[in-house]
Amino acid sequence: MRTIDNFSFNGKKALIRVDFNVPLNAEFQITDDTRIVEALPTLRKILGEGGSVVLMSHLGRPKEGPEEKFSLKHLVPYLQKALDTTVHFANDCIGAEAVEKAAALKPGEVLLLENLRFYKEETKGDVTFAEKLARLGDIYVNDAFGTAHRAHASTAVIAQFFKGKSCFGYLMARELENIGKALENPQRPSAAVMGGAKISDKLAIVRNLMDKVDRIFIGGGMAFTFIRAQGGSIGSSLCEEDMLETCLNLLKEAGSKNVEFVLPVDAVINNAFANEGDIKTADINAIPDGYMGLDIGPASVKLFREKLADVRTILWNGPMGVFEMSSFEEGTKQVALAIAAATENGAFSLVGGGDSVAAVGKYALKQKVSYVSTGGGAMLEYIEGKALPGVVAVNEA
Repeated sequence: MRTIDNFSFNGKKALIRVDFNVPLNAEFQITDDTRIVEALPTLRKILGEGGSVVLMSHLGRPKEGPEEKFSLKHLVPYLQKALDTTVHFANDCIGAEAVEKAAALKPGEVLLLENLRFYKEETKGDVTFAEKLARLGDIYVNDAFGTAHRAHASTAVIAQFFKGKSCFGYLMARELENIGKALENPQRPSAAVMGGAKISDKLAIVRNLMDKVDRIFIGGGMAFTFIRAQGGSIGSSLCEEDMLETCLNLLKEAGSKNVEFVLPVDAVINNAFANEGDIKTADINAIPDGYMGLDIGPASVKLFREKLADVRTILWNGPMGVFEMSSFEEGTKQVALAIAAATENGAFSLVGGGDSVAAVGKYALKQKVSYVSTGGGAMLEYIEGKALPGVVAVNEA
């Protein structure tokens, strides 16, 4: 794996694909700077060596060309303060202004290009567009793990114009290293804690994980399809009727591979999808009609805690219930605390996916797990066993 440590950037211009797709409020102020903070070590290393930096990123999902709310110019004040250097801005990511400003960069200076997705050619993986971007730097650095699963011009196509001069930034390298630690050579026993609404969304992941882990914990809405498949009564809980046979086959396959499936044994139920109502706990196989399961119950929490206690490698993706509602957050919170406790006892824990990352943040556990991935979709595709275009392109260039 080639990283920025394999190159000298003194007097060189680094063209860096970053993931600065950060949330902005109505005043265009950054409300969560995590993605930028994670990329700063890469930028500081290159600038500190006497290199200059040309940054390219997307922001949001602009539909028809430039829109003020999706302009990256709003990030300039933050970047200047964070990097303590001059940050120039190009009103276009290609064209004369971008070329001139990139050429004029002095060592230690930064140029931020306008939103790549103001051009449809970016998401289409257009070669001509990628070539125009490539003219702006001497060495290509991909440090955008959050978009590594996209075969876009700036993430996958551009590397062909930097033969022997492309590499990963520290963030990308760290992501690949930590996911590899969880999947390729895990300490045993290893486990995956999977949550979320639908098993159909996680089917490929669960199948791939069966060859890599010893235990698979299932929580969230997807658990009810497994319970229903085995003949349990789940009331009006979420259920994918067309996945019942698939769930039974997964359980059989797990048995044949000596992988333990840990399913919830009780649920916190309600007579409405709401934070208030007739909330109570029920056996997960006997949820009354008119009630739906919205979280794993206390007996499930106890079971999950016990089964996680001796695990040495944990991958967590997805909440145990509707944790956005305070009445149904306890399961997710307790499982998060159990993973933190296992980590404290020497286990390696990797957390990825929007809701799991949000939960770790909500319960102030980011420092108590081993690694929190910055790329939900990219991480999930990697766990599915798919090759990530942004990774393959750099490795092959």
